[in-house]
Amino acid sequence: MDAPTSLGLASFLAQSDGVSRAILIMLLGMSLATWYLIVVKTIQSWLMRRRSARFLERFWNAPSLQAVQTDLEERHQQPDEPFSHLTYHAMRAVRHHQQFGANKLNEAGSSSEFLTRSMRRILDEDTARVESGLTVLASIGSVAPFVGLFGTVWGIYHALIGIGMSGAGTLDKVAGPVGEALIMTALGLAVAIPAVLAYNVSVRANRVLLARLDSFAHDLFAFLSTGSHFNDVDGRAPILRTVPAAKAG
Repeated sequence: MDAPTSLGLASFLAQSDGVSRAILIMLLGMSLATWYLIVVKTIQSWLMRRRSARFLERFWNAPSLQAVQTDLEERHQQPDEPFSHLTYHAMRAVRHHQQFGANKLNEAGSSSEFLTRSMRRILDEDTARVESGLTVLASIGSVAPFVGLFGTVWGIYHALIGIGMSGAGTLDKVAGPVGEALIMTALGLAVAIPAVLAYNVSVRANRVLLARLDSFAHDLFAFLSTGSHFNDVDGRAPILRTVPAAKAG
């Protein structure tokens, strides 16, 4: 009586060829990339929400736009979250246009037009920044099941070839190798499912964040284009000052 054949992942790895092992390495790399992006995006999103909430609280409680500008310049020259990043560069754009005027083609137009172009550019940069890595997650979620399926087809092919050469076509000789080959499909799905879930969660979070940022951009544009101006006081560098509302009557 023949000794029972050991089945499972270890047996599959021992009997697999170069193509099967390459597919396994590919799936392992996809899985590592997925979980790396999940961890990194989760930490970045958490930090971004905290920093944005702190900045927005300081912004709306500030007595003037000049106080906001001073706060931004004292805390950091390159803000690391989208709301302060947009505010910082929008204020710089207004100050630059008021100080130097339209001396270049990309500065042509009125101050409001230049501010609009500058804010749109910053919004595009922030959108690209928060969406970084999503293409990788989407690609892994789409490709991993097919990579696993290809591994299964390749494993079944070799299993049937081995069964044909041995001449033993009993159920126990067929079910074992075919079942081992199906491991590749399971691995492909195990890689794809977290990637798809992470992609959907990230897209939803980014959509909410960008909607809030767009709404904030409209308010900021209104403040900078109608409620503030730059003056040169006593020969000093221009500073941002709020314009008092006109008295009725």
